Parts: sequence; structure tokens; C-alpha cells
Amino acid sequence: MENNASFILPGLKPVLELLQSTPGRIDQVYCRKGGRSAELLEIQDLCRKNHIHYTLVEQQALERLCRTDGQKGATRHQGVVARLSSITTVGLDELLASARKAPLQLIVALDQVKDPGNVGTLARTMYALGAAGLLIPEHNSAFLGPAALRSSAGALNNLPVSRATNLARALDEAEEAGFTIYGTGQGPDGSSINPYKEGLQMPAVLVLGTEEKGLRPGVAKRCSQWLNIPFRRSFDSLNVAQAGGILLALASAHDTV
Repeated sequence: MENNASFILPGLKPVLELLQSTPGRIDQVYCRKGGRSAELLEIQDLCRKNHIHYTLVEQQALERLCRTDGQKGATRHQGVVARLSSITTVGLDELLASARKAPLQLIVALDQVKDPGNVGTLARTMYALGAAGLLIPEHNSAFLGPAALRSSAGALNNLPVSRATNLARALDEAEEAGFTIYGTGQGPDGSSINPYKEGLQMPAVLVLGTEEKGLRPGVAKRCSQWLNIPFRRSFDSLNVAQAGGILLALASAHDTV
């Protein structure tokens, strides 16, 4: 977890007001175990309605979250602390609609990619090449805070990002809206497209997984086409920012021919 006080919001009233006005600014909420006040229960209800993950934690964990450099003790949290994202997220419908107007009608979906530096670097490439936006799972994704924003060189402030409660279901919706869903690597039957030779059918969603595990089976099943970067030397894999950057550049080159 990144220790940056400007991205921590403590207190019942401030968290409740932000949930009511701009829930897309909140990455996660931490609530004290055993808390039963009306405000705390309303916060948890709003988290569920807005698909924001909340966690029940001990008092000491809330105090650690609230500590800032140079201070002894903790900011008054009243049993709740929100961790704020550097960006405001959009709904899936808005992301799909904006994708059709982007210079490169390509959304990048990240399946449980947790490194904020990789996400930020990828976002920087996406924005430069005209890609439409990011689609990430609500849970088990990188925190889009200061580290991701720095790596993106500010691109995350201008690139639409949508959080999906269920990534597989979001890909189904994208396909129903006319988007081609591309996985990375070899397909289940061993088939794949060489992205150096063939372009992508736009609009499209490019789904990238982790370097270690790739795509989860439920997400992989939603991919109708597979892109495989041919290596000219024996090598295990590229990280998500490297692989994504190559595929974005190739998609952009074919799209502008």
C-alpha cells in the first residue's frame, strides 16, 4: 500500500459525502470491525451500490493508514478511512461509447495486473498512440495512485478508466456491443494471429494478463482471437507494459496504413 497522506481520506462525514457526490474517486474503503453506526452502515451500503470494495479492519490498521510523515499518533478517522485514486473512473457504457471516437478504437483490459508502474507505463503508451481507455477488475488490480500517475507522465488523467465488478462479464458486454476480444499468447487450440502481419478488427478489446499467470480461464474463454508476439530468440516472456506497448504499436501501424 502506498503511504501518501494526500490519497487517504479519514472520517465518517468526508467519506460519506464523497461516496454520495463522486464515488469514482474512491479506490477502497476500510471500516472498523464491529462498527454499527448509521453512518458507517450507509457507507457500506453505498460501497456495494457503487461497486467499491470495502474491508473490515482492526482499529490499529485504521490508525496506521492515517499516520502522516512527521506526525505522532493518528488523524481522527471515526472508524472509516477511504483510499483515493488519482483518477475518476467511468462506467463501461461510457468507455465503450468513447472508444468509437478514439483515434485508435482499442480498449486495453488488464486481468489482475497489480504493478502500478507497469499500468502507468502502459497508459502512457496508450494515450500517445490514441488508444481508447483501460478496463480493469474492481478487485486485485493495481492501485491507481501516485506511483501509477508518475509512471504514466499524467496520461492517466486524460485516459478513460472503467472498473468491472466481473471482468469476464464486461468482456461479454463489449462483444455484444460489436467489439472483437483479443487475448494474448496462444489460443486454447494453439491458434494465434501474428500481429506483425495482420491488423486487428476494430473496435476491439486487447486483454493482457500477468507475466507469471497470463489470463484467468474465465477471462480467456471470452477471447475470440489470440495475438502472439513471435520471438527471434528463446525467451520466457515480456512484462505487461512491454508486450502491451508492442501490440499497441503494431495495431496503430496497421490501423493507419
